[in-house]
Amino acid sequence: MLEKSEDPYKIMTIERHILEAQSQFPGATGALTQLLYDIALAGKVIASRTTRAGLAEILGKTEEINIQGESVQKLDRFADLTIFRLNDHTGRLAVMASEENEDPIQIPDKYPYGKYVLLFDPLDGSSNIDFNIPVGTIFSIYRRLTEDGPGTLQDCLQPGRDMIAAGYIIYGSSTMFVYSTGQGVHGFTLDPAVGEFLLSHPNIRIPEKPSYFSMNIGYRKYWSEGVLRYTDYLLGMDDQPPALSLRYVGSLVADFHRNLLAGGIFYYPADSQDAKKPAGKLRLTYEAAPLAFLAKNAGGYASDGHCDILDILPEGLHQRTPLFIGNLSLVEKAEAYIRTYG
Repeated sequence: MLEKSEDPYKIMTIERHILEAQSQFPGATGALTQLLYDIALAGKVIASRTTRAGLAEILGKTEEINIQGESVQKLDRFADLTIFRLNDHTGRLAVMASEENEDPIQIPDKYPYGKYVLLFDPLDGSSNIDFNIPVGTIFSIYRRLTEDGPGTLQDCLQPGRDMIAAGYIIYGSSTMFVYSTGQGVHGFTLDPAVGEFLLSHPNIRIPEKPSYFSMNIGYRKYWSEGVLRYTDYLLGMDDQPPALSLRYVGSLVADFHRNLLAGGIFYYPADSQDAKKPAGKLRLTYEAAPLAFLAKNAGGYASDGHCDILDILPEGLHQRTPLFIGNLSLVEKAEAYIRTYG
């Protein structure tokens, strides 16, 4: 585990941090290191647009509808293309998949194939773009299952337990890159003066004493009895409620990021009475699984209300799932309510 330097003048860039982490694995080829740095570079490019979106004529919607049935924002399309173009030619990837595309994204024939698979949500929370609310990029990396040639759908449909790296980039009052390769969770803040991500949050651990809970209480009428009773518990309608405050942004990355640093739980349950979202809203492969990987490596836990998110084998690229994520004790409490009351 990398420790924060005692030297106050030591500058730890994200590239140096990844390289030092790589040195702990003698057989490492450097391909994963470069892939992570390519994603960080994509984050810088996307941040350059999100911070001046109102000036760059990139606010608003395109005329496209994505596979989720949602209008595609201009920044959605820009982020999606940026990540693809910075990774399609490197020889590090066998295939990619994006929340914005119905099928896996193939590596162009003229470029070599690599041994990794990249899944990403290019701009989570994009419906909030026009309102200057934080949005983010979420990604996960797997080793390919097939031996050679173009990557396949099978390579993309792996349980989160097999993930080798995951992270997100949040574009807000500052831009932060948070990632894990299974050796702790580390956060870097983009210094716009030098154009580099610098280590600002080493070895992040979810605080044992939680501070917040986050959910869209406007959907309460759709929830099951167990979720309703759990929500009442968090709202203080029980004999011994936890001392938590309700905070909900409506951008998954922003809500998760706050609770990662301050402790708490975010949940978006199945809407049992809503025919549009009977299995929940969030995507297993692009959102729930990578954040579950980060939560686990920060001492937390993620569940669909019944089992560990990381144990679920995806049946489709755009599979949806309920999500309860944050402090272990709070997520297990949610599971207990659902187990008892349904």
